[in-house]
Amino acid sequence: MTAEPPVMNAAPESTESASPDGRLAVPPAPVTSLSDPRAVQILSTEHWSLLASRSLAYNEAFIRGGMFLTFLSMSFVGLALLAQAMSFTSQFFAAAVVVLAFDFIIGVLTFVRIAGANVDDLRSVHGMARIRHGYTEIAPVVAPYFTSATHDDIDSVLTAYGSPSKNALGELAYGLSTSGGMIGLITAMVGGVLAALVAFLLGAGGEVAILLGVVAGAVVFALLVFLTFRAAAGFQVALGVRFPAPPEATPEEPAATQ
Repeated sequence: MTAEPPVMNAAPESTESASPDGRLAVPPAPVTSLSDPRAVQILSTEHWSLLASRSLAYNEAFIRGGMFLTFLSMSFVGLALLAQAMSFTSQFFAAAVVVLAFDFIIGVLTFVRIAGANVDDLRSVHGMARIRHGYTEIAPVVAPYFTSATHDDIDSVLTAYGSPSKNALGELAYGLSTSGGMIGLITAMVGGVLAALVAFLLGAGGEVAILLGVVAGAVVFALLVFLTFRAAAGFQVALGVRFPAPPEATPEEPAATQ
């Protein structure tokens, strides 16, 4: 009998997948230029993702603000019912201090979360400005048709929130008109009323208690504003600027568009 030939080891399977016609599929080359059509698809996908993130930030800010205002309203309704049963005695004022302390804490936490949502929104607006700059590099002809920022410096990005004011009073008025500013002002007023009630319980006269309440409310509001601007300034530095706007054009030497 003749010996059987030795069994050879099977050849390793190819890592490349075969196309329907039997040929090996070549993996796509990486995107190395904005002229690649896949770059537009990637940028547009990220653009829609940032739009969704901005929508979530707005919704959370509105929901948190509404929850705080509802809780505050129900607290005052409860205090009104309690006043009818207890009259305006020291026991009622003690109960009011406890309720307003809870309101104040919830107000501060709500303001902090809304400020965080505003930061998330600013991050999304900043990212979309960069993406629009990429669109203008891919197709410069569309640049005149954009009404939103196409540069990522902070002055350009903030135009998404309206025309910036030129003075501190205008900036303060705009800040108070926002949801975060309104919640901060209400929280400061709750803090002032809480301080007045505590002073009254400790034996201070009516005029002194009111004065302390006004001072405490102003201090709380100033602290909230200071912490907000400090956090915003730090976040602006962390964002960085990659595509700044060109300097303003002058009659003698107009700025070149990017």
